[in-house]
Amino acid sequence: MLAIRLPEDLEARLDNLAKRTGRSKTFYAREAILEYLEDMEDLYLAEQVVRRLDSGEERTHPLEEVEARLGLAD
Repeated sequence: MLAIRLPEDLEARLDNLAKRTGRSKTFYAREAILEYLEDMEDLYLAEQVVRRLDSGEERTHPLEEVEARLGLAD
């Protein structure tokens, strides 16, 4: 369980949205947190890849090279 305090203006916007759509405030809070978490997970994974690329631990391959290796080249 999670309880959070929101600024009055944000609480009013959330309440208004919930009333207009017939959904609960909890529904929108959950959706917002889920989307934010997904974005943050993507960001942190991307930052890890960039660090590995910068350190030489990982490298990229041109599309043409991958296609040729897989026998997909024209």
